[in-house]
Amino acid sequence: MEGGETTLSAFGGDTKVLHAFQTSFVQVQTLLDQNRLLINEINHNHESKVPGDLSRNVGLIRELNNNIRRVVDLYADLSSLFAASDAGGGGRAASEGGSVGTFRQAAAAGHKRIRSGLD
Repeated sequence: MEGGETTLSAFGGDTKVLHAFQTSFVQVQTLLDQNRLLINEINHNHESKVPGDLSRNVGLIRELNNNIRRVVDLYADLSSLFAASDAGGGGRAASEGGSVGTFRQAAAAGHKRIRSGLD
């Protein structure tokens, strides 16, 4: 049995749930890669001590902070998706044409989302 089959069977064969996981993980990895580049540029600007570069760091740090918020939100959505699929719901929201983001509605319906305080 291949790894993909094992992963798929863990979600009851629901390819839409699996696709939502894969899509979210790609988004997370993209944001983390962007953050690495931002941090490198921020460090370079800080070391240069050039006033224009230091001023640019303000915007770069804002962008980094926003990316971190988005990563936290994506992981919270993944957690909700996993909990819904693990609870036997089979990821109903994703199966019914929703996206991972629709799991924020589950939080309003009584499922708690743990926030990092970055909001």
